[in-house]
Order: sequence, then structure tokens, then C-alpha cells
Amino acid sequence: MQHAMSQSKSIQRDGSIFQQKIIPCLWFDHQAEEAANFYTSIFKNSGITKVTRYLKATETVSGKPTGSVMTVEFQLDGYEVIALNGGPQYSFSPAISFVKNCETKEETDAVWEKLCQGGMVLMELGAYPFSEKFGWVQDRFGISWQVNYGPGRQTVAPCLLFNGQQSGKAQEAIEFYTSLFKDSEILKMERYGINDTGAEGAIKHALFSLNGQKFSAMDSNLEHAFTFTPAVSLHVNCETQDEVDRLWERFTQGGEAEACGWLKDRYGVSWQIVPAILNQLLNDSNSEQAERVVKAMLEMVKLDIQTLKQAYEQ
Repeated sequence: MQHAMSQSKSIQRDGSIFQQKIIPCLWFDHQAEEAANFYTSIFKNSGITKVTRYLKATETVSGKPTGSVMTVEFQLDGYEVIALNGGPQYSFSPAISFVKNCETKEETDAVWEKLCQGGMVLMELGAYPFSEKFGWVQDRFGISWQVNYGPGRQTVAPCLLFNGQQSGKAQEAIEFYTSLFKDSEILKMERYGINDTGAEGAIKHALFSLNGQKFSAMDSNLEHAFTFTPAVSLHVNCETQDEVDRLWERFTQGGEAEACGWLKDRYGVSWQIVPAILNQLLNDSNSEQAERVVKAMLEMVKLDIQTLKQAYEQ
């Protein structure tokens, strides 16, 4: 059920190389390949980069047969995403959506049309005070997309919606997240006014960066029948055990430690704190070594690099 991915490099629109440290992971029942093929057929400069399969050691825990697809790594216009076949436990919700910024109005129309096929429109595509052309849709798999005409911006960016018990906590969460990662900053923070539909002073729209990656966030005091769910988690590649330890300690303060590097933070957002070397250990051609590493990982809550290496070297 759990997995690890190598650190990835993507080409930005200005031609520079960008190291994507935080990779969204989408939890499907069994549709990871289907979804990855669907998304990469829609967005330009996209493709599947890697497929991993379940090992024997994970069969009991995951309920998935050995050799079946576990994860699919893919790029959407240079932005890395992971799709996981984890089982039917979780469902997607609009609490975490993805903003797709398009270079032209024609691209905006084309992406919108394809994402709407078999999906459900949440906000019609059209002109709004904040955008010449924008629409919000939940696609056929249940993932929410904010399709926007936004030339020159990061092509894909997660958006966190703080509602229900988390309503009004967007600013606090942003300040917390930006304190954890280097090269992070708050770029924009727009608040609800007295005549807006949201609570006065709450975050209407915020833009921030974590390790150079753009994210956005919003508060909502409306009654929504959804909240954050592990169906969308944020996978963090860590270079050292010190980094794993530091992030784990900070994220679990007021949060909830789970298993195999997974946790929920104090706001209910799911993260995976994973040493980057784990991908190398699991990719070895010797399946017995990979099986030993997986068995060791399944016994862990916070991942420990030395223990994983020892399992590999037995």
C-alpha cells in the first residue's frame, strides 16, 4: 500500500530545471493507470514516467495481488504526480483541488471540455472578477480541477480549501507550512471584506510557495459535506534522516502519526515523509532485497533510513 518515488526534475516554462520536492499522491481503488492515461492525454508535455508493482510482502496489507500495479508516476506539463492503487478506503473531495493554468484561451477551452467529460461542473467556465476565463469541475474520477487562463504561471498547483472545523485556519496553516520548508514564502493573501460571502478577515485566496513550489489556499464558512481526505496526500522526498525526523516531529504536533511514513497534520491534511533513498532500495533488481526492505518498512511508523539499509544489506 505504501510506496516511494525518486526525486524528480521538471522543465519550467522559462527553460530552467526545477526539483519538485513535494509530489501530490492520488489514492485510487484500482484506476491509477486509467487516470494517468486520461490526464496525460489532456495536458501537453505530459507522459507516464514510471510504474511500480506490488511485491509479495505487501499482498496481505494492501489486499492487492503480487505483480499488480501499485503506483504510476506521471508528469502533467512538467508537474509530477503519483497515482496509487490503494483500495476503496478513501474518496476524493474538493478540499484539495488542482489549479491548471493554461497559456492560451484555446488551451483553457480544450482542457475544460475534456475534464468535463463524465464529470460534474462546480463553477461554469466563464469570466470572473479574478480571471478572464475560469471554471471548476470534478472529473470522472472525483478529482477537482480549477481550470484557469493564466499564462506564465506554474502549470499545476494544489489548492487547499479550509472549511468546516478548519474554516478560518488557512493563514495559520500557510504560516506553519512555510516555516517547515526552505525557499518558502507567502506570495499573496487576499481577505474577505465586510460585504463578501465569506467571514470577514478570513482568507479569500492566498498564494504561497514551499521549496519553490506554488500552492494556494482558501477559507470557506459555507456548509460543505466534505473535508480533507488521504485520497490526496503530499509526498515529501527527504535527503537525510535529520530531515525526516524534523518534519515528522513538526507535522505530528497536534496531528496524527499513521504508518509507513504517512501522517495527518493538525489541519487534517495527509503527508508522506519519505527518505529519497527508499526508491533506490526498492528498485534493486534483486527482488529478495526489495522484499526485505518492504517488510521492514511495513513495521515502521516514522521511516528510518538505517533500518531500511540494514534490511537491504542482510
